[in-house]
Amino acid sequence: MVRKKKMSTAELLIDNLKLNIGNITSLIESKGADAFGDDNLLSGEEIEDYSLEFLELFVGILHTQDLVSDKSNKESHEYKALISFFNNCSEEIQIRGGTMDLFVSYMHFLQTSLIEGLHDDTSMTMSQYREVLLMMASLFNDMTLNVFEIYLGEKEFTIKAQQEELLQTSTPITEIWDGVLTLPIIGSLDSSRTMVVMEKLLQKIESERSRMVVIDVTGVMTIDSQVAHHLIQMMRAVKLMGATPIITGIRPEIARALTNLNIDLGDVVTRATLSEGLKEAFRYLNVTVSTKD
Repeated sequence: MVRKKKMSTAELLIDNLKLNIGNITSLIESKGADAFGDDNLLSGEEIEDYSLEFLELFVGILHTQDLVSDKSNKESHEYKALISFFNNCSEEIQIRGGTMDLFVSYMHFLQTSLIEGLHDDTSMTMSQYREVLLMMASLFNDMTLNVFEIYLGEKEFTIKAQQEELLQTSTPITEIWDGVLTLPIIGSLDSSRTMVVMEKLLQKIESERSRMVVIDVTGVMTIDSQVAHHLIQMMRAVKLMGATPIITGIRPEIARALTNLNIDLGDVVTRATLSEGLKEAFRYLNVTVSTKD
């Protein structure tokens, strides 16, 4: 007597999909129209194309399931292809004004459509039905997490790029006169910002052969030992490049803070305003600026 081979959970689901592909496809398209149709995010044809592509890729994943553990191989080409499909779909929805929440809803009704398709399968026992549901839940949980990880990774990359761009543009270095640079500092100086500003400043000193650098700290609201340390580092770097630094805009509260912290700016020239600092730089270079009659 030949015993019938016991089917794996993945094989049971594949058979169910083959038997009910028409009903499942209709369910997915109907739910997709309800979700995206009102906002005109996806057309009926696009929803149909997405549905058919999803089912094809999903069946491909089921064929790679381990027959013993019923776990999917996340390194397989089929699994990566389905994750790529979801990412592309998510990006398309967001480009058209949709949200990530809407896309998660899309993944949810894909899952519920598959579950509703199982209801019509009378060939499975209750135990098999439960195993298929558990496997499907595990698959969709893994896929949702993977999509979110990629989404958050892209978000983090975008935020970092924006922060870097802001760092590059928030501290403009301007050659106000031949040999004279001005550097207005607004906000606080942390280590990362100091490195960016210092690198740009030293490059500018070298390229313009600058002899005077007027650093205006009027926009620095508070100062602590760390900010003062970064400021002193900048002064020393300017001097090592052969230029003379002038600090302007030190307000009374900043002066008191520097005194309380026992911060000695050494022989750094300081002036009350940017205008006074520029006059000092011009005097140093023997440049006379006068009003034309």
